[in-house]
Amino acid sequence: MPEIVHSVSIGELKLGNSPNDLLVAYGLGSCVAICVYDAVAGIGGMIHSLLPQSAKNNGATAPTAKFVDEGVPLLLEAVKNAGAQTSRLEVYVCGGAQMLSAPGFKNTLNIGERNVAAAEAALAAAGLRIRGRDTGGTSGRTVKLRIDSGEITVKTLGQGEKVLNPSLIKMR
Repeated sequence: MPEIVHSVSIGELKLGNSPNDLLVAYGLGSCVAICVYDAVAGIGGMIHSLLPQSAKNNGATAPTAKFVDEGVPLLLEAVKNAGAQTSRLEVYVCGGAQMLSAPGFKNTLNIGERNVAAAEAALAAAGLRIRGRDTGGTSGRTVKLRIDSGEITVKTLGQGEKVLNPSLIKMR
């Protein structure tokens, strides 16, 4: 059967629960994609977050995956509601490149590094360990999560594609 591609755009959360589902975050720069997968349930999810933290005073009424600090709990709740168990989740973080640079502004403009740190903190707060990552650098990435196997691939601009979790792939 052909794959059903679900593009995960900036600020989105997508779930896959069919063996044909393929979740893809295209063109990650400083954004991070956080992928979770429960091999037993055959359920996976991905968020594509733009910024590390929401401005709690901005008057927004509902949490969104646009922000890492809000997106991680939304992702975990969504996969649990779909039938995944938190204790079985395999967790991966990708992206967080430094795409902007200017003399004297390195720390201010490094949103990617801040996004990765926010992902690490949010996942640790949820009691989850990151099993694999492809973060940092200065190149964009595309991340794919195949629901049939749990395979995560990362294609980095100018560096080709690699499997992030070759030893964890479950063959169905």
